[in-house]
Order: sequence, then C-alpha cells, then structure tokens
Amino acid sequence: MVVDPRIEQSALPGRLRRATRSAQPYLYLTPAVVLLIVWTYRPLVQAAELSTYSWNLLPTTPMVPVGADNYRRLLELPAVGDSLWRTAILIVGLLPFSIVLPVVIAFATRNVNGRARTVYQSIVFAPFLIAPVAGAAVWQWLLDPGAGIVNSIIGSDRNWIQDADTAQFVIIVITGWHFLGFAVLVVSAGMAGVDTSYQEAAEMDGASKWQIDRWIVLPLLSPTLVFLALMTVLLSAQWTFPLIDTLTQGGPSRSTTNIYYLLWDYGFRTFDAGLSAAAGIVLFIGFGALAGGLVWLSERIAFHDD
Repeated sequence: MVVDPRIEQSALPGRLRRATRSAQPYLYLTPAVVLLIVWTYRPLVQAAELSTYSWNLLPTTPMVPVGADNYRRLLELPAVGDSLWRTAILIVGLLPFSIVLPVVIAFATRNVNGRARTVYQSIVFAPFLIAPVAGAAVWQWLLDPGAGIVNSIIGSDRNWIQDADTAQFVIIVITGWHFLGFAVLVVSAGMAGVDTSYQEAAEMDGASKWQIDRWIVLPLLSPTLVFLALMTVLLSAQWTFPLIDTLTQGGPSRSTTNIYYLLWDYGFRTFDAGLSAAAGIVLFIGFGALAGGLVWLSERIAFHDD
C-alpha cells in the first residue's frame, strides 16, 4: 500500500501539536525539579560522601577517607542518645501547643465575626510573624532573674533560662507561643471546610452542640490534626534551633541540646565535618522513616469526608 506523501506531511503538524501538549506539564515542572536537584538532592549526595571522610572544614587540610568510622563513632557517643531523648521530650511538650490548644481556641472563637474576628486573628497570628531571635530577646528580658516581669509576678528569683531543670521547659513554651497562631488558623480553616449539612442533619435528629462537635466536627478535623502532628514531629527540633542558639547555646549542661542542635554543634563548633555529615544522614533516614510511618498511620486513623 502506497501512502500519499502529502497526507503523511499533513499528519506531522497534528502529531507535533499532540506531542507539545503532552510535554507541557513536564516543561512547567522542569524549573521546580531543577531547583530540587540543585538545592536538595545534590547537597544530600555531597553530605553522604562527606560522611565517609575526616575533615575539619579548613580548605588547606586534606580530607582523609575513613569509611564508616564516623557512623561507628556516632553510635558510640552518649550525647547522641541523650539528644534523641531531649528531642522526644520536645516533641511531646509541643503537641499541646500544636493540637490541643489550637482546637480549644478555634472552637471557642468560631462564632467571632466581622471586625472582631480580624482583630482576634491578628493577635493570635502575630507571634508567628515575629523573628525567633527578636522573640528570644523579649523573652530573655521577661525571664530575667532580677528585673523580669515573670519573676516579679510570681515572686521568684529563679534564672529560668540558665537553670538545667527549667531551660527545656522555657524553650518549649517559647516555641509553642510562636507556633500557636499558625496552628489555630490551620484548625480554623479545617473547620470552615467541614460540610454543614452533617451538622444540620444532626440538629434535626436532636443532637446537642457538644455531640455535634464531638462526633461530627472533630472527626472531620482529623486530617488537619494529623498534618499538624506530622509537622510537630518532623520540624520541632528545627523550630527550636534559633531560640537555643540565642538563649542557651545548648546548655546549661546540655539540657537543651536536641539532635538538630547537636548536628550543628559537631559541624561548626568542634569542626568535625565528617561526624556532622554522618549525623545528618542518620537524621535524614530516621526522620524519613518516621514520616513514612506517620503518613501510613494517618491514612488509617484519619476520617475523610468523601
């Protein structure tokens, strides 16, 4: 069978248009993928490579290959286990600020409307907009053992920030104060997305307001609450870093040194780049596995309206 060349040539523009249309989504994604490779995956590969060397970050000092010795040293250091325990305490301490209090505040203020709602949202969200270093300076003044307002109110002279028994508590409270407004707005947005037909049907059946909130609204908020819990577990150690570096530098007696700050300490205080990179790789794998497990669990416990 002989195909007319003119018919074959006329089919080419159509094929070209279809190929162009199918390639458009990938062209839109290309800049994001390039940035992801350059700023995320490339440094990750470099960190994995660096973790097999001994180096003190000085350009004039040669990098000595040590294989897996940095990982062995990391597992033998008591400070690593202690910092992991402090990180777990930090996560548990922040959960009330990221889940419990936002739910209470969002339910209590859901009927606030008009200009009052704008003012309320501004007040609640303001701490999230304050730079952590600026917030730390204000809290350092408030908690000053001699002239601080907190000690004046409760009649104490305790040095809250430099006391090993209270320093971690202070970091948790300040971090929770920063994050609370964001969490409240997320919960409020989740409540706004709940289909009101369920509540109307429940009211027609004689359900009280408490029963509607407990058995309808709160379960439908579970995806939002799981998202906030996931953020708290994965990012809490990073949120506290500027506060710890400004207020305590990991002390006193390492009482505020979590795993994220320990990683920075190995790299930029002791200048053990290989050990710091090894800690970063272990941290990446550990939190990646934890995130995968939490996502898997959330799909089974979250209640979706679909």
